[in-house]
Amino acid sequence: MKSVVITGVSTGIGWGATKVLIGKGFRVFGSVRKQADADRLKAEFGANFVPLIFDVTDEAAIKRAAEEVRTALNGEKLFGLVNNAGIAVSGPLLDLNIDDFRQQMEVNLTGPFLVTQSFAPLLGADRSLKGDPGRIINISSVGGKQAAPFVGPYSASKYALEGMSESLRRELLLFGIDVIVIGPGAVKTEIWNKAEEVDITPFANSAYYPSLVKFRDYFLASGKTGLAPEKLGRVIYKALTTAKPKVRYAVLRGRLQNWTIPQLLPKRFLDRTIGKAVGLIEK
Repeated sequence: MKSVVITGVSTGIGWGATKVLIGKGFRVFGSVRKQADADRLKAEFGANFVPLIFDVTDEAAIKRAAEEVRTALNGEKLFGLVNNAGIAVSGPLLDLNIDDFRQQMEVNLTGPFLVTQSFAPLLGADRSLKGDPGRIINISSVGGKQAAPFVGPYSASKYALEGMSESLRRELLLFGIDVIVIGPGAVKTEIWNKAEEVDITPFANSAYYPSLVKFRDYFLASGKTGLAPEKLGRVIYKALTTAKPKVRYAVLRGRLQNWTIPQLLPKRFLDRTIGKAVGLIEK
């Protein structure tokens, strides 16, 4: 049985990937931070789901989980690692609390770094294990290529993740381990429900506050019409199993207007268009 480790499976993309991969006959080792989530998912997904309890910022806990997986694999290589766990910190960069910015980077960038270091031996960096080398899937975002205002910390973490993924893909040629980035647009996940709970009153005296309110409303509306998590699960399955995967998959609704055209338009034009839309400049 092929085995995959996925971080952050309690909801959203991680949950969707777990559902799809178990449906395809995989065993999924899924990370959660709470025992209650581990119990819930075990009941939902059955024997082929093995919960791992760790936070992606806790290096010691990650290493313990990797040893647990090594024991379960019994000398075989891990088929795949999906670095999915993440958070989204929002707010005007000039007014943002530095601790929030650091936490964003710690979870979205240092987390995948720590997880990759711990599980890479099981993917094939340890040549004593049997089987073909595995693949690493790093979940980025459309925000890893196109940065919107007021989500600067999130976009910064995803741009950095994409750069790290490119270096890692080339370094891991030594072991035959591939690294693939998936950059989704809006997905129906808990991140949107949590966004509604974000308190923007700390920015009430900021010059950006009126624009921040407009952007938040647009942001939430986009999330509620986003892709189903299972859609991302199917893309993750494809990236793990296809013979010749792309180095990056962009997965979003309205690909032409939301991805292709913005990639071609002049940056200054996009600046003005976005600025007018959220009230940063006059129409």
